[in-house]
Amino acid sequence: MSALEGLGKSLNDAVKKLLRLAIVDEKAVKELVRDLQRALLQSDVNVNLVLQISQAVEKRSLEEKLPPGISRREHVIKVLYEELTRFLGEEPTKLTVEPGQTQVIMLVGIQGTGKTTASVKLARFYQKRGMRPAIVCADTYRPGAFDQLKQLAERVNVPVYGEPASKDVLKIVRKGMEQFTNQKNDLIIVDTAGRHKDEGELMAEMKELANLIQPNEIILAIDASIGQAAMSQATAFNETTKIGSILVTKLDGTAKGGGALSAVAATHAKIKFVGTGEKIDDIEQFIPSSFVGRILGMGDIKALVEKVREAEVVVPEKKARAFLEGKFTLKDMYDQMIAVRKMGPLKKLMGMIPGGVNLPDDAMETAEKKLDSWKVIIQSMTRKEVEDPKLVDSSRARRIARGSGTSDKEVKEMINQYFMMKKMMKSMKRRGAAFGKGMPFQVRR
Repeated sequence: MSALEGLGKSLNDAVKKLLRLAIVDEKAVKELVRDLQRALLQSDVNVNLVLQISQAVEKRSLEEKLPPGISRREHVIKVLYEELTRFLGEEPTKLTVEPGQTQVIMLVGIQGTGKTTASVKLARFYQKRGMRPAIVCADTYRPGAFDQLKQLAERVNVPVYGEPASKDVLKIVRKGMEQFTNQKNDLIIVDTAGRHKDEGELMAEMKELANLIQPNEIILAIDASIGQAAMSQATAFNETTKIGSILVTKLDGTAKGGGALSAVAATHAKIKFVGTGEKIDDIEQFIPSSFVGRILGMGDIKALVEKVREAEVVVPEKKARAFLEGKFTLKDMYDQMIAVRKMGPLKKLMGMIPGGVNLPDDAMETAEKKLDSWKVIIQSMTRKEVEDPKLVDSSRARRIARGSGTSDKEVKEMINQYFMMKKMMKSMKRRGAAFGKGMPFQVRR
């Protein structure tokens, strides 16, 4: 079982358990948090990070106010998704490079991470995107390092520079970069020797190399099987040469993977790439949101999260009060209906309003179906007509219909819906419905 599958199965089981519950209360949330802690610890995520993530999930799940129309269950899953995504860096790192300039990537890592193979994978990744990569072998310690790198790179026609007989790594790198710059290679990857945080001379050499080549980015290769040692190693590398991003190798194996994920917090750098197999093409850009969606085992997790976020739409108090008092324009009505439509059927949402306000089914269906055409109709109206629809008589309706490519009937339907909604809001006010409570939006005070 791979690192992804192991962590994913545990978290997926925890989510399924939550979904099966009839009521999601404080006890259910705490149980989910315990399952989350267990899954992350078993996957070798650093203990302090586990506490940070789980405490954030529990606090937000229990203390944040639920948006109207959103269940506690949906809210908790959204919080879990967001906290795991935040832990991994939220947005994917950018792959863009400056056109017309030679870009330099310095690849560093401890021994045995699969760094040499990763350097060829990285070259291949950018080669397929139209770049002309080349690799400089800066490993003068491991026997056969140059030969291995050259053999792998030849498979994808990527040139390699190295001097197997020399031990002067600074000279090798300088000459390699000069050669590939002259040959107009627009991406140079410097594959450095593997080193450990306690190897003082090698760590000093890495710093010298970084000062010499001034790379556009230093990428730390982390083995998915490194475990709890990942955090201290990543910290040491980052203190020596500032890490720009992380490449996780061997994520397809039996490794637990959480240790590599812990390196994110140690370096404050994002995971940029993951190695997903043994072949040279087995590398992909790391996208945190997709990764979390996959490990939670929910294909529609993004849709669920988006639903909750849209339900959290905030309306200024002044505008909301005017709307509830029936003081709104056609454009105001349209904007509000678009906002609430994103959260579910309009009829269901209107049913949440205090006082049991309900509009006829046909009126609700008309509003649902006609919103797209209403936008065009409103755009064809004058400012005065939008602010005061009473001005729209038969001749104006014909003009608006022609301008919007609709019919007179559709224009009149929209106007009628407007007056019906104004009447409904005034009726609510007369019944003394509490301002803002239960409305399909939140009010900013």
